Amino acid sequence: MIGSLLYLTASRPDILFSVCLCARFQACPKESHLHVVKRIFKYLAYTSSLGLWYPKNSTFDLHTFSDADFGGCKVDRKSTSGTCQFLGNMLISWFSKKQNSVALSTTEVEYIVAGSCCAQVIWMKQQLLDYGIIFEKVPIKCDNTSAICLGKNPVHHSRTKHIDIRYHFIKDHIERNDVELVFVPTKDQIADIFTKPLDEQSFSRFRMELGLCEID
Repeated sequence: MIGSLLYLTASRPDILFSVCLCARFQACPKESHLHVVKRIFKYLAYTSSLGLWYPKNSTFDLHTFSDADFGGCKVDRKSTSGTCQFLGNMLISWFSKKQNSVALSTTEVEYIVAGSCCAQVIWMKQQLLDYGIIFEKVPIKCDNTSAICLGKNPVHHSRTKHIDIRYHFIKDHIERNDVELVFVPTKDQIADIFTKPLDEQSFSRFRMELGLCEID
């Protein structure tokens, strides 16, 4: 059941967080996990006409959203990363993943996921370069001002020394004008749908902003 749902997330990003959360328990599932998976199937049954819409008149600017849920996992207190990338209004890439280690601050988790998002953007820029399309200062929209300041500040403070050096490569790409960290209010952070459970109103709004709509 989990395998089928994971296959479906390639066209239904709205279920990605729920499916990935259930997948963490598939090695030793309980009856409660089975009930949750059945609820996902029930949701899909009621929304079977939803699909990603790619309008031909959309603009062609590359922009991304990056977010994390600090200590969201109740089992090991690890955080969940979520990002999505758009060409204009068209969703082209998305992921939701539990981070490898326990973070000590919201700044750390947001900075880590921004680094992962940056790596995805650099790969996309390289692919689009083959078609003669060049982007500079691709905005990575983040709702954590401390993470944004950390990306722009060349000085390493004592409170950030514990962050693994491999995540600091985002600073190099900011200095090269490949990407830029841009603040976005939490209420407009679309990547929230990939990191945590949401109320029905927020979920429906973010689902629509991802480009999921009724397809006849």
